[in-house]
Amino acid sequence: MASLPLFPLNTVLFPGMRLKLHIFEERYKLMINSCIDANQPFGVVLIKRGREALGPMATPHAVGCQAAIQEVERLPLGRMNITAIGLKPFRILRIEDSQPYLLADVETFLPAGDKPDLIRRCSGMLRPLIMRYLEVLSSSNVASPALRQIPHQPRAIALIASILLQADNERKQELLEMQSLSLLLQSLVDIYRLETRLLQIRLSPPADDFDIGPFSSN
Repeated sequence: MASLPLFPLNTVLFPGMRLKLHIFEERYKLMINSCIDANQPFGVVLIKRGREALGPMATPHAVGCQAAIQEVERLPLGRMNITAIGLKPFRILRIEDSQPYLLADVETFLPAGDKPDLIRRCSGMLRPLIMRYLEVLSSSNVASPALRQIPHQPRAIALIASILLQADNERKQELLEMQSLSLLLQSLVDIYRLETRLLQIRLSPPADDFDIGPFSSN
């Protein structure tokens, strides 16, 4: 169990994912400076209720991801631009309000490497699905992340797939919270199959004889 300052955001952070933030609120200036001085990570947690800035402290989801500060750009009035990278996911055990920002007791975890045969089979299926998904994205108006090579290690494939997926935060939060690697890989295979098919349908031109009939004025 460790104590970790929390940064509630409208973002789901995964291990290995880079995150750029502009720090301007006094409470988060204090928090980030404390993390820099102590060479300590902070926790990124998706907001469950509330707002990201300039208001009462938001209520976070119970699972987040540690973030290590890599770069700091100092700005006037104590503001900062920082770049952080995701480390390990964690569960919040207890939140305290002794600081202007949230501070929590947390425990880190990794999805359990259960069902090795299923993990191996699903990771082998997921690699080409990711490549196909990126190909479809690149042919659309949606920005496609550059990716030179997809790793072969199942845990790394699952992380790459989670980071690259163009999905809403609630779905990404579900992926971050999964405690079984086999279940995570299975879910990603299903999601990538569906999302790729939906993208293909959306990008396909209608057939020449396509006719939905007259429109109602109502």
